[in-house]
Amino acid sequence: MTKAIQVNQYGGPEVLEWNDVALGDPGPGEARVRHTAVGLNFIDTYMRTGLYPLPGFPSGIGLEGAGIVEAVGEGVTDVKVGGRVAYAGGPPGAYSEARVMPVGRLIPIPHAIEDQTAAAMMLKGMTAQYLLRQTYVVKAGDTILTHAAAGGVGLILCQWAKHLGATVIGTVGSDEKAELAKANGCDHPIIYTRENFTERVREITDGKGVPVVYDSVGAATWEGSLDCLQPRGLMVSFGNASGKVEPVEPVTLSAKGSLFLTRPTLIHYTATRAELLATAGDLFDVVGPGHVKISVNQTYDLADAAQSHRDLEGRKTTGSTVLLT
Repeated sequence: MTKAIQVNQYGGPEVLEWNDVALGDPGPGEARVRHTAVGLNFIDTYMRTGLYPLPGFPSGIGLEGAGIVEAVGEGVTDVKVGGRVAYAGGPPGAYSEARVMPVGRLIPIPHAIEDQTAAAMMLKGMTAQYLLRQTYVVKAGDTILTHAAAGGVGLILCQWAKHLGATVIGTVGSDEKAELAKANGCDHPIIYTRENFTERVREITDGKGVPVVYDSVGAATWEGSLDCLQPRGLMVSFGNASGKVEPVEPVTLSAKGSLFLTRPTLIHYTATRAELLATAGDLFDVVGPGHVKISVNQTYDLADAAQSHRDLEGRKTTGSTVLLT
């Protein structure tokens, strides 16, 4: 037996239960991983509430972790017993002391990167990679807008975009978060609680707007984000922290400048083993030399996952949060 957080119904943080669970041996193509650290991500709250349905009840929860390979199934050669690995993506169940995982989703951790850093960066860092290097290829001289610039993805994205030579505009909710974002590469933090971010973006860009907006907030920023884009700009909606965006009439995109819209997810950008390793490798290449620093600003015991969800949804966290086993 091992301990894990399970969900037996959708709801608030109180539905997260700390239970004993049976843990079997890995089968062909699988490995058993003993977690040392588990990543907390906003998508976990979507699964807990049912916005993103779980496969059934009872269900594990969590999509990101790091640890040691304890055992491998038949035919496994990509990882070895005793090796350090990390992962991001399904199936849900990272909130556990140990679990059996498909080997195809496990990524060996470079020696220079600690387990807590790996658990904090895989989902958010690979998200930043596909946003900046694939969904829209940011280049030197671009001016971009990202919301939640002091959040887990935001701090990585700001640093990485700055490393690529871009000018970064970011929205935040407080003076403290503005300072944090600025220290991590955000050239123009906008405190959305007292400034109109659309007007400020237009001022900063001399009325031109930006070629891309990265929006993980959703309903609260949707209309303003569209109005920040220059003609033929790209709206990248990759989260719903403030609620789901209402259905969009295609003519709206035409009227606002022949805009493009995408709703990307990490799983589609890392669908094959080769894509997964390439995306992770790109992330390691900027974290290893220190071009992007991973800020683990909060830690909780895994058994206290409910409190971590309350703090995350209450906007009390910055950077990355890790749950410790």
